[in-house]
Amino acid sequence: MTHPDAASAPYALIVDDDGLIRMDALDILEDAGFRTFEASDGDAAMVLLAEHHASIVLLFTDVQMPGSRNGFAVARETARCWPHIAIVVASGHVQPGPDDMPEGARFIGKPFTSGMIHDHVKEILPDGQKPEPLRD
Repeated sequence: MTHPDAASAPYALIVDDDGLIRMDALDILEDAGFRTFEASDGDAAMVLLAEHHASIVLLFTDVQMPGSRNGFAVARETARCWPHIAIVVASGHVQPGPDDMPEGARFIGKPFTSGMIHDHVKEILPDGQKPEPLRD
């Protein structure tokens, strides 16, 4: 699905080791007007963030993944290195503990819906960083 302003649309990075869930999140965020990057684990996500952080405005990550970083670690590292990136963490198995989530990040349970994701993204992204379909 291509939007008229697709060339200027912001990027979201979706990180999940489950291909079906990752594709579902990609579809939801692309329908909302984002261009997307995807990674299947936290280590690959950090490589993408290091290269493309200037154009990424949203990190959407699972918690439990293979590799040296889980989603909480990716979220904390992202918040520390690139504070302009809004963060949504999703899990169907783990609830965040007191120090798991960086300040300002949102947590949603799985299974998630497009409405749940859109609502959180609308709340945490400033208007200037929202793709056109999510602006009020």
